[in-house]
Amino acid sequence: MHDERRRIEERVERLQNQRIKPAIYAATVPFEVAAWQAPGEPVSFEEAAAAPYEPFAMDTPWGPPWGTTWFRMHGEVPAEFAGRRVEAVIDLGFVGDWPGNQAEALVHLTDGTPLKAVNPLNQYVRIADPATGGEVIDYLVEAASNPDILANDFREPTPLGDVLTAGDKPLYTFKRADIAVLDEDVWHLDLDIQVLRELMLELGEHDPRRHEIAHALDHAMDLLDLDDISGSAAAVREALKPALSKPAHASAHVISGVGHAHIDSAWLWPIRETKRKTSRTFSNVTSLADEYEEFIFACSQAQQYEWVRDNYPQVWARIQESVKKGQWAPVGGMWVESDGNLPGGEAIARQLVHGKRFFIEHFGIETKGVWLPDSFGYNAAYPQLAKLAGNEWFLTQKISWNQTNKFPHHTFWWEGIDGTRIFTHFPPVDTYNARFSGEEMSRAVRNYAEKGAATRSLAPFGWGDGGGGPTREIMERARRLKDLEGSPRVEVEHPDAFFAKARAEYEDAPVWVGELYLELHRATYTSQARTKQGNRRSEHKLREAELWATTAALHAPGYSYPHEKLDRLWKTVLLHQFHDILPGSSIAWVHREAEAEYARVAEELEVLTAEAVTALGGGTSRVFNTSPYDRAEVVRDGAGTPVYVEVPASGSAPLTGGAETPQPVTVTGRVIDNGLVRVEIAEDGTLSSVYDHRAGREVLADQGNLLRLHTDLPNYWDAWDVDKHYKNRYTDLLDPSEITVVDEDPLLGSVRITRPFGNGSTIVQTITVRAGSPRIDFETDIDWHEAEKFLKAGFPVDIRAAHSSAEIQFGHVQRPTHTNTSWEAARFEVSGHRWVHLAEPGYGVAVINDSTYGHDVSRTVREDGGTTTTVRLSLVRAPRVPDPGADQGRHRFTYSLLPGAGIEDAVAAGYALNLPLRVADSAGEPQPVVSVDGAGVTVEAVKLADDASGDVVVRLYESRGGRAQGVLRTGFPLAGAQVTDLLERPLEDAATDGDTVAVELRPFQILTLRLRRG
Repeated sequence: MHDERRRIEERVERLQNQRIKPAIYAATVPFEVAAWQAPGEPVSFEEAAAAPYEPFAMDTPWGPPWGTTWFRMHGEVPAEFAGRRVEAVIDLGFVGDWPGNQAEALVHLTDGTPLKAVNPLNQYVRIADPATGGEVIDYLVEAASNPDILANDFREPTPLGDVLTAGDKPLYTFKRADIAVLDEDVWHLDLDIQVLRELMLELGEHDPRRHEIAHALDHAMDLLDLDDISGSAAAVREALKPALSKPAHASAHVISGVGHAHIDSAWLWPIRETKRKTSRTFSNVTSLADEYEEFIFACSQAQQYEWVRDNYPQVWARIQESVKKGQWAPVGGMWVESDGNLPGGEAIARQLVHGKRFFIEHFGIETKGVWLPDSFGYNAAYPQLAKLAGNEWFLTQKISWNQTNKFPHHTFWWEGIDGTRIFTHFPPVDTYNARFSGEEMSRAVRNYAEKGAATRSLAPFGWGDGGGGPTREIMERARRLKDLEGSPRVEVEHPDAFFAKARAEYEDAPVWVGELYLELHRATYTSQARTKQGNRRSEHKLREAELWATTAALHAPGYSYPHEKLDRLWKTVLLHQFHDILPGSSIAWVHREAEAEYARVAEELEVLTAEAVTALGGGTSRVFNTSPYDRAEVVRDGAGTPVYVEVPASGSAPLTGGAETPQPVTVTGRVIDNGLVRVEIAEDGTLSSVYDHRAGREVLADQGNLLRLHTDLPNYWDAWDVDKHYKNRYTDLLDPSEITVVDEDPLLGSVRITRPFGNGSTIVQTITVRAGSPRIDFETDIDWHEAEKFLKAGFPVDIRAAHSSAEIQFGHVQRPTHTNTSWEAARFEVSGHRWVHLAEPGYGVAVINDSTYGHDVSRTVREDGGTTTTVRLSLVRAPRVPDPGADQGRHRFTYSLLPGAGIEDAVAAGYALNLPLRVADSAGEPQPVVSVDGAGVTVEAVKLADDASGDVVVRLYESRGGRAQGVLRTGFPLAGAQVTDLLERPLEDAATDGDTVAVELRPFQILTLRLRRG
């Protein structure tokens, strides 16, 4: 037989695109349309309904960037449409086929009832099936003219990312608003051909099934009457039925299809637009559920549900009904799909707490899994946190984006730093926006790493990132692929059902230990530094407010714990930990608003903390220590005079008196010495020496605090990526304009260094050494005006470190300092929280920070045989896409060098730098709410129970990486204690003795105690 595949494939493609698709709508009549441009921000339906409208013609430009235009549409179904399925078809002038980042609209009835959204691949609104003819149709359509930020493929900066710079030129041209008859035979024929043709193209050229499908399509096309597509469609479908009816092979891979609509809570649009996106997508989904009884939609992010509940009550009611019917599956159990690396440990705990509680409260459903398909890597504390929140499984997708190494598993047990394991799946379809195309189905089978041991995978299907969700066309594909030869079987089902089946057949799945590091998007640890700093500050201010509010609730008569305010502020911070806000990968508008929100949060938390401290009684100046470690350090009093104080962990002490004054600090030229460390500053502003008097050794192997400015233009995704070649071109900042001694007090010595550089930028650093502490602080003030640059601060230390240790949530991870393998070489930029530690047996050094996350660690062997291990903090970047003004302006932060430090010293110093001592008036001397004896037992959170019972909740963890035993003492009469999960639900009774609780922890174990007051 002759090979005619090319002729057949080209024939089918042309007939489908040029004849069949245009015939899907058999007849149309236009709506009468009028328009009203809303001024400024979006308005309510009531305001829009009362507005004056003017006639509007098709092919008219509309929609300034970020504008809202309301359209009135009026029409009548013609009598000749009776007996047919009739729909409204609306094309706002869509660009391409992605619904998330362009014009979108929500269609309402005139009484305000939301019906359904329209977007490029979902342009219809059902009117009647069948129509009777004569139906009068009146709609009010809220159309958003969101700009297409992706239009230039992220290659060039655009002013469209902020309403302040986007201009007012109309972006779109309205194409169509019709009442139309859907020719269902033609529509189904188009889908039959799509599924068969895509399957055919994925099969091997020698596969008999490929040739069978080709000839079936060829013969079917012979039956297509080009002058009467509608009249011949049924016969063509009948001819294709045998090819669509052959069952899948017995060993065919099984794909569990889960409806999904990934909606970034902010990204290339502001939060206010996401609130509308949720209403559009969720109205589409509930409408689709009415048409397809087998449809199941998995939806995460409690925050988005809350927006719909508060702003679109009718859509909310439809969601509740879909949940009852089992077609809507709340998943994920987090407030938002947060970044996986940057939020603090307590913040991720609260993400899980607030998310799971929302679903329990509003739907009576406790979610079973963590649903995080799109975050940029996942920290190694997640398995334990997920399990402590009552989860059984974890889902991710983003690791498929790895730049260098292919992740070896798709179904596996993920083991965290404490040893907790959670059953994890990574869909081999390599997308969370699947559409059941032939290419996707083939890829899922081809990729699947568990062949021979397991048989099933999961595919989240539906348009996403900017929402949109599943469409009826995707559901029709799923129906055709349910049991089709040559294809994997598709079963639409709840993700819990998939995970139960996957685990049952693969209980002995392989184990992956430690972080899920994404070999891409490494710049998200640094981009938009002020957003990251706002998060870090907020997390610590929340800790501070909760601690002192709890102290006041226990010791100050009449004080009321601010449950509602703290809840609201936590949720604001959790929202901004979303995986395109905190990583710094959103448009300018998002980050401008984030900085304003963080400032508001800081102001409110400052008031709450001051109220709590004041409630303890005013009169005497005291120092308050929010850290879980005892502190002995220098603090300034109200007049700015340095004072040396000793303050217990989570407690307070008088500002003056009692503390033995340590050896004084001396400043001699550019040398600062406090008897513990001697710091020598070179003429170029770097550190020429840091001598540790206690160990009798030099700390540095080369210039310390070397500020290096790199050229930074990644191959793609400017705000997200830093590529390895950034290291090859740089300028060292070695020309200070001024070096000045600014403090010569016996309790502290400071030298200020001013460095102008680049495009009018300036760095002013104050290097400070305080009495009684080996910690060297670098208070940094940057006026930053660079573009496509990356600033690092390096500390080359004379230590042969086999690995670095970096703090993560509730513990730390160790990473090799060598690059023996491609996996290690790919970690050329990594994340950490408050500290990085380097050590050889007998000696260590820590680098502490108060707001940075990215860093790199490398080592080299010197000519003298010694080893230099260098840690470099990533301070600030200057990407121009998607925010052309990213990071421009002022940055203020502090980082520190701590010589002679062990892990426990690094932990304590990290808390101390991020939780400055507070000086305030207080006549009372309250006992700390809790105190702990036992090395490695660290208190992370102290608060009152969320149920307003008055119980005290304390979260502890083991922070050194070893076993720990200790005793927790309460500063109040203790009536009993329970170990609880993260949601403060009891797991078991804790052993108490009077006002103490015995504590025993495995390495990095997290323990939540609920303490009942006597």
